[in-house]
Amino acid sequence: MDLIRSSGPISRVELVKATGLTQPTISNIVRRLIDDGVVRETGDLVATRGKPRSMLVINSRAAYGVGIHVAADALTCVVTDTRGGTVGRQLVAAPSGGSPAESLVARLADLYHEVTQGLGLPPQSVAGMAVVGPGPVDVTRGRFLSLPGPQRPAGLDLAHALTGRLGVPVLVDSDAAAATVGEFWGRQVSRDRTFGCLYMNSGIGSGVVLDGALHRGASSNAGKLGHLAVVRDGERCHCGNRGCLEQYAAPRVLVARARSMPGLAARLRIRDEDPDARAFDVLARAAIYGDEQASALIDESAELLAEGAVLLANLWDIDTLVLAGPGFAVAGSIYVTEIRRRLAEGAFAREVHDVQVDLSSNPRDSAAIGGAALVLQGSVAPGHGPLVPMIR
Repeated sequence: MDLIRSSGPISRVELVKATGLTQPTISNIVRRLIDDGVVRETGDLVATRGKPRSMLVINSRAAYGVGIHVAADALTCVVTDTRGGTVGRQLVAAPSGGSPAESLVARLADLYHEVTQGLGLPPQSVAGMAVVGPGPVDVTRGRFLSLPGPQRPAGLDLAHALTGRLGVPVLVDSDAAAATVGEFWGRQVSRDRTFGCLYMNSGIGSGVVLDGALHRGASSNAGKLGHLAVVRDGERCHCGNRGCLEQYAAPRVLVARARSMPGLAARLRIRDEDPDARAFDVLARAAIYGDEQASALIDESAELLAEGAVLLANLWDIDTLVLAGPGFAVAGSIYVTEIRRRLAEGAFAREVHDVQVDLSSNPRDSAAIGGAALVLQGSVAPGHGPLVPMIR
């Protein structure tokens, strides 16, 4: 399945060569996949000296995944098809008032029904739902250990609560991990690549895909690049350490600095009541248009993230890096340019291979799209590394 995903259209003969399996084995596997509706023949034939070869692709309508990204002030729900294409999206305000646990569970369940029913999806066609947000997460129990926003419930067994309401498999995972899988899946990246993703929203995270599988670590909390110390004895971080990258380069920190600079916030019309996400978009847009103070803040952030990207590349010898997350939605070009420059200078293996650096085609929704991809990968192409339990 993963070879068909990343290489399709592909013939049975090519699958034999790629896997080392025998032709009868491949024929039997492909026949079962076609019978299950997961793979289909394109109808195209490739001429050969012998019998023309029919080509195989994943059936994009075989199943749908639902991903919901939980942010401080909003919930983003995305539905994707089996090949990673977005078929529906809805953005709503985060719940407020009442019991935090009951409000969140009810709003997530309502959002799931609103979107899937609005798209007219048969219940049996939905492979499951993933709820993603900032870590740390306990994927085994299906819960977040902390969430952004006031009075947001921590330690709630969210997956169990939602499965009871919805009757579909539910998983909980981090936004950075989801974005990494989503970019890998949607870009049809080959499992031969060592693929990395740098994710920035309220915080900074990363993910790496090795041999087609997301590297998760002991508890599925790997890749917390934002908690790399960049300043010795620096600012105290909520993680318990000092001088973490997030304390100097994350959007919320840059917004706080902009508000403290005389005249900058007023000139850019950043109000005190504006959410950090909106204020950062305004700041980033000003930097793009050449505002000196805004540019200085964004440039400093880009330089620090570039150092983190070099570390990520040197640790894993990655050959592809994608920048994803709302933090890159406006000024992503500034970050891409600086990261490319630093990797060209500082990547340890730069004389052996380049590191391709790209911006996500949809940085704002990358975590929600990735959540849907997590569900689909586990459904139609399981076996790629540690199993993420979907509560049923």
